[in-house]
Amino acid sequence: MNKSLSCAVLLIGMLCSCNTQPNSQLDGAFANAEQVISNMKYVSFPNDTLDITSFGANTDIEALQNQKAIQSAIDKASQNGGGCVLVPAGEWTTGPVTLKSNVNLIISKDATLKFSTDYNHYYPAVETRWEGLDCYNAHPLIYANGAQNIAITGEGIIDGQGSNDIWWFMKGRKIYGWQEGMISQTLGGRDTLINYDIRRTPVNERIMSLKDGLRPQLINICHSENVLIQGVTLRNSPFWVIHPLFVKDLTVRGVKIESHGPNSDGCDPESCENVLIEDCFFDTGDDCIAIKSGRNYDGRAHNTPSQNIIVRNCRMKNGHGGVVVGSEISGGFKNLWVENCQMDSPELERVVRIKTSNCRGGVIENIFVRNIEVGQCQEAILKINLEYEPDEPCNRDFPPMVVNVNLENIKSQKSKYGAYIVGLNDMPGNVMDIRVINCQLDGVESDPYKISNATNVSFESVKINGNSINL
Repeated sequence: MNKSLSCAVLLIGMLCSCNTQPNSQLDGAFANAEQVISNMKYVSFPNDTLDITSFGANTDIEALQNQKAIQSAIDKASQNGGGCVLVPAGEWTTGPVTLKSNVNLIISKDATLKFSTDYNHYYPAVETRWEGLDCYNAHPLIYANGAQNIAITGEGIIDGQGSNDIWWFMKGRKIYGWQEGMISQTLGGRDTLINYDIRRTPVNERIMSLKDGLRPQLINICHSENVLIQGVTLRNSPFWVIHPLFVKDLTVRGVKIESHGPNSDGCDPESCENVLIEDCFFDTGDDCIAIKSGRNYDGRAHNTPSQNIIVRNCRMKNGHGGVVVGSEISGGFKNLWVENCQMDSPELERVVRIKTSNCRGGVIENIFVRNIEVGQCQEAILKINLEYEPDEPCNRDFPPMVVNVNLENIKSQKSKYGAYIVGLNDMPGNVMDIRVINCQLDGVESDPYKISNATNVSFESVKINGNSINL
C-alpha cells in the first residue's frame, strides 16, 4: 500500500483485521476484502500549508467573509499543485465551501468550523442527489465535484448547526419543530423530485429552491477519486452527514459523528467503489452507515452499483440500523465486509439491515459480517425487507434480489428478534442463501426468527436464549 502523505500527520490504519476468531468459515471472503484495501489508492499532498488567516479569515467576522477566505485558500492550494489548508484553533463561522483537487482541509485541534444558519448562503443550487434522485439542490456545507486526491482531516469539529429551529423542521414533522405555514419537504420538493424521476425530466431542469425544503448534506463528495476523511468530529448535519456519490477509493477513518436530526445518516456511500470505513463512532438520528446506488429510474439509468465496501472496528450507538444496504439501491450492490464492530443502544433499531422494494429493485449480493458485539437493539440482529415503503408511487416492475448474506460470530444481549426476513409475496427466490453461523443471541424477546418468502435460510451452531437453533 502507498502510505498517505500530508503536511499534517495522517494516521495510517492497520490493514490487518483484529480479534478475528479462529476457524472462521468466512476467512476466504475476508481475504478478498484485504485485497481490495491493498489495491486502493491513498491521498498524498505536498508539504505546503496555507493558513486561512492569511487570506482574511477571522473569528470575529461574518460567515461570508470567512467563506471567501477559506475558499480562496483552497483555490490557491489547488492552483499551486496541491497542499494543506489549515483552519487553526478557534471558532470559525462560514458559508459553504468547495474542495478542489490535491487539497487537504485540516480542522485543527480546538478548532470548530461552524456553518451559517442563513439559508440564502446555500444557493444557487449545485449538482447532487437527494435521497437517490438526481437534481440541483442546496450547496452542501462541504462539497466537491470532479476532484482527485482530496482530504478532510484533523482533530477539530465541523458543526452544521442543524437543530429544530434551523433545517431540521423542514422534515415536516412536529417532533422536529415544524408548524403550519413552515417550509416542509413533504409539502414541497420531495414529491416534486419523485415526479421528476417518474416523468424522466432532464436533470438540468430539476432545480430545487429553498421553498422545496430539501436540506443539504454536511459533506457531499461527487464524481471524485482518492478521498480521505479522517479524525474530525461531525455534528448537527442538516441532512445526511457524509455522502460520497460516484466516488472511487474512499477512506473514512477515526471520524466521530454526532447528529440526531431527521435523516442524519452517518455515512452513505452511493454508487461508490472501494470504500474503507474504520475506527469510527456513530451516534445518529437515522442509519449509521447506509449503502446506496440511486433510486428508481435514476438509479437504473446510471447503472452504477456500489461495490467493495469494508467496515471494521467501528462503534455504533443510536441509529435506525448499524450497517444498512438501501433503501435507494436501484443500481445494485455487491461485496460488503463488516467485522470487529460494537453496537449498543436502546435507540439502535437493527444491527444489519437490507431494505428495498419492487419499485427500487437492484441485485444485492455477497454480504459478510463477523465478530460483532451487540449490547442491545430494538428489533432484529438481521433485518431483510423487500417491501420497504409499499405505498411509494412508482412502476413496480423491478423486483429486487438479495443473495448470499452471511453472519458469523454475532453476540447479542437483547433484541426482539434474531432474524426478521420479509421477501416478496410468492417470490421466495428473491431472498436466498442466507447463513447465520456460530452466533449467540440472548435476551430475544419475541420469535428467534420470523421469515417469509425466502429460500435456503440456514442457522448453523446458533444459540438463541440458550437454545440451539438449527435450520
